[in-house]
Amino acid sequence: MAIVTFSCSDNDSGTSRVVVSMTDAPGDYDAVNVDVVDVKIKRNAEGGEEEGWESIGGINPGIYNLLDLTGGVSVVLGDAVVPSGYINQIRLVLGTNNTIVVDGVEMPLSTPSAMQSGLKLNLHQELQSGYTYEFLMDFDVDKSIVSAGTSGTYNLKPVIRITSEATSGIIKGKVMNADVAAVASVMVGETEVTANTNEEGVFALHGIPSGTYIVTITPDASSGLNATIVESVVVVNGQVTDIGEITLE
Repeated sequence: MAIVTFSCSDNDSGTSRVVVSMTDAPGDYDAVNVDVVDVKIKRNAEGGEEEGWESIGGINPGIYNLLDLTGGVSVVLGDAVVPSGYINQIRLVLGTNNTIVVDGVEMPLSTPSAMQSGLKLNLHQELQSGYTYEFLMDFDVDKSIVSAGTSGTYNLKPVIRITSEATSGIIKGKVMNADVAAVASVMVGETEVTANTNEEGVFALHGIPSGTYIVTITPDASSGLNATIVESVVVVNGQVTDIGEITLE
């Protein structure tokens, strides 16, 4: 899913501001560190497969632990002014210093060679002059890490959703059993959107289109607590719906 938000800005005529951020859906690991090198956009549909790509600029490269990006936390990967016009795709380019920590042991996270050129995500969006476009990459850790079996190695095959706040909303809440790891989830059509609670028990489900939903809070099985269901959660595009404090029993 590729959705764009825009708002008035003070950019010069013929340019648009593009902000790309990253957040995380849950995964059962100690840490998942990804080496972000660049974010690129493809500005036209003509030319070969690898033609027409350019960095958006203003990149914040570095190694990011995806599991730090829960509870509504996100990190800005790029913030720059680019020429306005039609773009087909956006690309997240990763380096080779990707690692995973399992049971306290850090291991290399094997990344397909194709990721050196970047994971391509469809946009098909016209960037209008004088507007700001904010994209949020929701990195689904649980679906992105693939165990290589008995060898004890792991492969990174990124699964990412792109959302925005103008044509979708956010559901947030706080689990009062802060010492219990929990996952909040909601079905959007046939897609399950999930988010981990952070150390304070806070969670945020991004990219939820306007509508009424059922939110399920599922504690870690070892806690002995039951899942809690919150019904009739109304989401409005461009707004945050706070379902308040939840005590698991």
